[in-house]
Amino acid sequence: MAAAAETAPGATAPHTGSLRRRMLFIAFAWIFVLLLGGGLALDRTLTGLVTRSFDDQLNYMLTAMVASAEIGPEGEVYFSRGLGDQRFLEPNSGLYWQISGAGHDEFPSRSLWDRTLKLKNDHFDNQPHIYDSNQFEGEPLRVIERSVILPGSGTLWQFAVAESRSELDAQIRRIRAILIWSFVVLGLGLIAMAVAQTYYGLGPLRRVRLAIMHLREEGGSRLTEPLPLEVQPLVLELNALLAHSERQAEAARTHAGNLAHALKTPLTVVTNAAAAHADDLAETVTREAAVMRRQVDHHLARARAVGRRAAGQSRATVRESVAAVLRAVERLYPQVRFDLDGNPEAQVAVERQDLDEILGNLIENAAKYGGGSVFITVEAKTSDAQHCDIWIEDDGMGIPEAARNHLFTRGARLDTGKPGTGLGLAIVRDVVEIYGGSIELGESEDLGGLLVVLRLPRARQVK
Repeated sequence: MAAAAETAPGATAPHTGSLRRRMLFIAFAWIFVLLLGGGLALDRTLTGLVTRSFDDQLNYMLTAMVASAEIGPEGEVYFSRGLGDQRFLEPNSGLYWQISGAGHDEFPSRSLWDRTLKLKNDHFDNQPHIYDSNQFEGEPLRVIERSVILPGSGTLWQFAVAESRSELDAQIRRIRAILIWSFVVLGLGLIAMAVAQTYYGLGPLRRVRLAIMHLREEGGSRLTEPLPLEVQPLVLELNALLAHSERQAEAARTHAGNLAHALKTPLTVVTNAAAAHADDLAETVTREAAVMRRQVDHHLARARAVGRRAAGQSRATVRESVAAVLRAVERLYPQVRFDLDGNPEAQVAVERQDLDEILGNLIENAAKYGGGSVFITVEAKTSDAQHCDIWIEDDGMGIPEAARNHLFTRGARLDTGKPGTGLGLAIVRDVVEIYGGSIELGESEDLGGLLVVLRLPRARQVK
């Protein structure tokens, strides 16, 4: 009951999730990753540029200090010319310098007022050394130091310039604010573009769904609406499926009509005989019932083959089917010798049950009407890449060329002395043609009897 409910009209079909959500998730994820990575890289680059520019100014001031410094008569340091920046003279201005030397008092800028930069004189900085310092409470500093031995002095002097980071941090905050808002706007724009692209890109699928609904509600046999190239293969396959279903429905109607027509005459004969109270009523009923049974058997065989063919891609190994048929036929004809040769791996696109029925009819006929030898070859030398040829040969009298096509007529029999209904080859031909194959009769060159060439579509290779 549960399985029936799942396949009932209107039931929700199984799915693997929304294609639109999948596309949007991928787009949003990539937008987030790229914007985050790009934003971090750009932030690092811009803040680095601003910081290097800030440090270059400090280095310029430090170089000016070193170039202006001289040693006085008592070994003290002094400047031969004043430093140009006025902030060095304003107390607590945020820009400071200081010179320290072992055995000498600190030589600070006036802007330090009553404060002193904590410098370490126990190391030598041949190149400028830049670092951040929090030695002044509430005023983070950017400090550059350099160790210098001035001419005329044996003292290792430590030159330092410090500037408050407030301006640098303010610039960095402005840059990051601009970056954040810019990337937020860019991200929203990209998300809107992804949503619009997804909606527009999946539009043809919605049009296909509406076209199918139109076919179901108003009738039709093909989808003719112009669609993008990427959707065309789907439309072509759908049209092929509709054409296949239409052919199946037409075949079903034809078979039903043929069966009704075939049964109409025997039923009329029986009815007339019964109404007339004919003396041979029992014989008439038996004879016409046999006719009706043959017709029913024939159409049932066709219906089964059509149903299995429509169910999906069929597959059967020829050698296994032949071996199964031979095990049954050998019991019926123990005096007949059967030989089997050919490709043991050959597979055809036919249901195993139908293949057994086809081969059973042909091999049994060869054993029944042959002279005692039957030779079956699987995948004969004339086989091609799309088809598999099966040869069934016997050493009987054979069949004249003019009478070969007549054997495929329902009820046709050349040897009426042996039991049978005459439907075997007719059913075989119909079932073979349903699967897209063919059957031909010829003369066996090796055994001299009848040669049946059965050509069936080869099964597709499973990847």
